[in-house]
Amino acid sequence: MSSVSSAVTGPGRSHPGQQRILLELLARLRPDLRRDRNLPARIERLLASDRRRGARDRRLYRELIYTALRHLPWVEPWLDRDPGRAARMIAWLASETPATSAFRAAQAGDWPAAPADLAGRATFLKEDPDALLPAWIRRHCPELLLPAELDAQLRRAPLWLRLQADDPSPVFAEFGRKGWAWRRSDAHGPAMRVLAEADVTLTDSYRSGLFEIQDLGSQLVLPVASPAPGGRWLDACAGAGGKTLQLGRMLGPAGRVDAHDIRPAALEELAKRASRAGARNIGILRDPPAGSYDGVLVDAPCTGSGTWRRAPHLRWCTAEADVGRAAARQLDLLGRFSALVGPGGVLVYATCSVSSHENEGVVGAFLAAHPGFAPRQPSNLHGFSPRGPGFLLLPSVHDSDGFFVAILAHK
Repeated sequence: MSSVSSAVTGPGRSHPGQQRILLELLARLRPDLRRDRNLPARIERLLASDRRRGARDRRLYRELIYTALRHLPWVEPWLDRDPGRAARMIAWLASETPATSAFRAAQAGDWPAAPADLAGRATFLKEDPDALLPAWIRRHCPELLLPAELDAQLRRAPLWLRLQADDPSPVFAEFGRKGWAWRRSDAHGPAMRVLAEADVTLTDSYRSGLFEIQDLGSQLVLPVASPAPGGRWLDACAGAGGKTLQLGRMLGPAGRVDAHDIRPAALEELAKRASRAGARNIGILRDPPAGSYDGVLVDAPCTGSGTWRRAPHLRWCTAEADVGRAAARQLDLLGRFSALVGPGGVLVYATCSVSSHENEGVVGAFLAAHPGFAPRQPSNLHGFSPRGPGFLLLPSVHDSDGFFVAILAHK
């Protein structure tokens, strides 16, 4: 495919070929927009496929593609009827960044500034705001259709870090030298939001393990459960280990975390991250775990509706039937790993879903079949709201992903 690099025009200027390139990229992606759950990887391969496309170009087209995905029911009909208008809509709706400002001015400079709220943008474009979420989510989480939540769903997801150093001042100093703005979270001390366009993985602080990239909502799950220092825990679905590393710090040097996952590649990444962080109280289990634990975390695979603004393609390639299949798997995982919770221990169930079917529905079914467990009320909800036997964090509360957590005590 042909490409013209915007770098030749200099910073802050839009090349006239950028609209054509955007529309070509979208045309290549369209067959997979509603069926490929791995679409972000496909997007990255596509953006990297032309070596003439530099970092500034990739940032621009990535932001525009994700804007189109967030507003797909508005944009897609115009891709067929009037591609130029589709490009203008995408430019107008895109988040204000150094990469997008010139493109917006070139494509939609004669339109008024986009209102801050989704309702205002929908009114100007004569579009339906409710169409930007799949219809089935109203039955699973009606709160997601409230104006504040719709606004959160259509905003660009922020970059959150979790500080994992006793002295984070080297992180602050390095970011200061680079001119990167940031702020600490009021909800969680170790959480830090980066307010600049920055590749934080290229910093000495990251390479030294002083922080990890982890969404604030994810960071708040374990504080709700309040694991006691010195305990022995199992992270049963550890993945690449964001919560594993956090749990290790919360348990302290006298504690122990065993990390298990059925995906070898995820455990290999976890091993690298643990080494970088200098975490010595984490063990990686490649075989099924056994024994008895003070706590077991089941951060279960889910449909990911809590991450829809970060991964907007999931809205369009997730069907209601997928939720039912995920819930059945989650209930099976809870049943299997609950057997490893020792007397007086806790089973912590978490998802990055906002669906009641995957959350309180699964926990309710588990409790009905396992009378030896009972819900426990946290001492601090950190912004989570009660949902049946568990608690839900909606994205608008802390400008984070959405998460569900339930703390189930073994009697």
